[in-house]
Amino acid sequence: MQQSLSLQQLSDTFRQGCKPRHSWRIGTEHEKFGFHIDSLKPLSFAGPSGIAQVLQGLMQFGWQATYEDSQPIALTRQGASVTLEPGGQLELSGAPLLTIHDTYTETSKHFEELAIINDALNIDFLCMGFQPKWVREDIAWMPKARYAVMRNYMPKVGNKGLDMMLRTSTIQANLDFESESDMVRKLRIGFCLQPLVTALYAASPFEHGKPSPYLSNRGAAWLDTDADRTGIPACVFEDGFGFDAWTEWVLDVPMYFVMRDGKYIDCAGESFRAFLDGKLPQLPNQYPSMQDWELHTSTVFPDVRLKQYIEMRGAAAGDIDWICALPALWKGLLYDPQAEEDIWKIVQDWQRDELLILRQEAPKTALATTFRNHTTLELCKTMLDISQAGLERINACNAQGENEQIYLAPLQAILLSGKTRADDWLYHYRHDWQQRVDPLFRLK
Repeated sequence: MQQSLSLQQLSDTFRQGCKPRHSWRIGTEHEKFGFHIDSLKPLSFAGPSGIAQVLQGLMQFGWQATYEDSQPIALTRQGASVTLEPGGQLELSGAPLLTIHDTYTETSKHFEELAIINDALNIDFLCMGFQPKWVREDIAWMPKARYAVMRNYMPKVGNKGLDMMLRTSTIQANLDFESESDMVRKLRIGFCLQPLVTALYAASPFEHGKPSPYLSNRGAAWLDTDADRTGIPACVFEDGFGFDAWTEWVLDVPMYFVMRDGKYIDCAGESFRAFLDGKLPQLPNQYPSMQDWELHTSTVFPDVRLKQYIEMRGAAAGDIDWICALPALWKGLLYDPQAEEDIWKIVQDWQRDELLILRQEAPKTALATTFRNHTTLELCKTMLDISQAGLERINACNAQGENEQIYLAPLQAILLSGKTRADDWLYHYRHDWQQRVDPLFRLK
């Protein structure tokens, strides 16, 4: 007889992520927009020079395809994967690696392989946080059944959910934790610093070919996507927070779907708690499996997400230097004990209510945003100094004897100038680009 899963079983999903420090690795994910060089139009899935052909082309380099309804929708190789976001954004989810030097090598190889495909298909990829030119209707949906469910549900719970799905791209760093208390501190630090990272990585000031009210349209889209599953969960800032409390929060997030016989069943808006009681309307008298739970945990999208590792999700997309800078920043802050203690002393009394305000303002004013009588620029400088010192102490060197702090260079340049990539692009738009965004597609 089928039985319901217990809270302990559910929370063990996250608890099993605890690893001794010597086993810690860091993973890096990034997305980018494909486009036709001649027209700058987004790539469709099928047809000449479509995303399907990109995936087929990458298979020559040893990537193995995953299919859905006979269509290739993902690739895997040596612990890494290439997947598709809803609007055709191509994502590399890197393998868990020991150093950022390894991340640089992995990411460089990906772009080298992609360049061969791009030349053959006369396409390219744009690495920025928000599609600067095309409207939603210009962007083709990828043929993944889960996206059809989300597409129908998103407009019911927010105004920007479809923009988030179709027109945003990100960089993400994934970190390990040693214990429950280590997870709690890392998660809390992550939520406190994400608005600073959003400001530092602001790189999407355009919408529909014109300047928008935001320096980070990517950040703005997440403000109005789905309040139930995004943002900063209150539990993270409450006494006694841990794996069980996170599990309770995830249980309260409305469902999207379940899978049966390889097919998605639309359960959008339903309660996983009802499912635990055998009362899910779509599957009456049935109880969830651990696979159902793991699928549900993948449908929560807070600024920091707990899996069996911690995902730092606040950065807009960028080129390889920006891709490698993010895991370097977080490694320096959270993998060196002294650096983690230094940053914790700064943020330990920050409150969720004031962070929600900072999160709202950072996409608009980026480094000029104020928080506790400081500008975000000042706070980012402190954050970067602590990270750099942490990487210096870790001192993981490449063959040239350089440690990982070299990957912080693009962030240091931004803080030295006080201008984000968005600020620079707006200047060029007004002075050099004849008020056109097309030159963005040719930046390297």
